[in-house]
Amino acid sequence: MTFFEPASEPPERFHQSAPPRPGWAGPPSDELPGVVHIGGFIYGDDRMVVALKSADVYSTGCVLEFVWTARRGGKTGSEWRDTMDQAFIPPGSPVAAASGLMVGVGYGDGRKALASRPGPALAEGDEVKDPVLSVLGGGGAGGNDEQVHGTARYWLWPLPLEAGTKVVVKWDGLRMPESSFNLPHDRLAAAVGDVRKFWVE
Repeated sequence: MTFFEPASEPPERFHQSAPPRPGWAGPPSDELPGVVHIGGFIYGDDRMVVALKSADVYSTGCVLEFVWTARRGGKTGSEWRDTMDQAFIPPGSPVAAASGLMVGVGYGDGRKALASRPGPALAEGDEVKDPVLSVLGGGGAGGNDEQVHGTARYWLWPLPLEAGTKVVVKWDGLRMPESSFNLPHDRLAAAVGDVRKFWVE
């Protein structure tokens, strides 16, 4: 006989299947994406550069990764502090809508998606019909007395396969005018063939 009684079996938990995740809500959790290395400059001058680094292509949409850098140049201490303050405004936030980095996508057929966090607000039973561009985690900013840099990631749904689809950016707080870059729709379409499912049912 032992002093300690054997532990009793815990009751079996009730299992309830989760509803399927809608495509606009984010990247599929059971896919390895095809990767398109874009490396396209959206804006650049002697003060700052904003570029589209890459696109992770899924069967339903893609994750766009942006990088940007601003340098101090001849700015005074207070001017550089203002630049640093701008650099740390979270993309897609209400503050960003006023003066921070704004990102949108114009599809070739005329539809538009404007970046938001976390995504569209829906009432029960509503369906999302317009394109969605939502801010994802994993970005951020950092810097020093000479340079500040950052990255930002966005989920774009549906996958833009039309010619003439473009990314549009603007940053009023850093005096960056509205600028655009045409997405390589043919390369995005080709990358769909590289998508791999984790499991084949």
